[in-house]
Amino acid sequence: MRVYVPTTLTGLAAAHEGGSLEQSAAYAVTPALREWYVSDDLEELEYAALNRAAQSSLRLLAGDPQAPRRRVVVALDVADASVRPFPGDEYQDQASLGRVVLAGAVRLAKAAAVHADVADDEVVTDVAAAVAAVAAADAGDQDAQFTVDGAEDHDLLWYATQEIPSLLA
Repeated sequence: MRVYVPTTLTGLAAAHEGGSLEQSAAYAVTPALREWYVSDDLEELEYAALNRAAQSSLRLLAGDPQAPRRRVVVALDVADASVRPFPGDEYQDQASLGRVVLAGAVRLAKAAAVHADVADDEVVTDVAAAVAAVAAADAGDQDAQFTVDGAEDHDLLWYATQEIPSLLA
């Protein structure tokens, strides 16, 4: 199963140094995500799960003021048995569709790819604004939600795992 683990550049650096991702929250193509999107196109559904992980990365950035303002998502292929539904999510709201829990740490060597924002001034400014607005957006503020959605105007770039050191530089 392909899962998308939200993180930050700081978290990716720690995983690169330690060899594993300690983050247990992830996103995947779940039955609830399939039902919401009413699609059988796996590529489209995986893109939706990736975007959900990118939104979660904003929340991680909000909790780490020192981290560079760039969203990061690690794509991993893991055994189905190592993925569990997120506890208490019998009904998931739209923002949490596809949320799952990994059974434990995952070796970064198993990563299929890393997706991250480009280090462009406009992107970093938009992501920083989204990070500042994410709590208000979660509380229902429509103007803040518009700002958060602005970060989604920027696609995450794809990086091979061999490019992680240059991504972190």
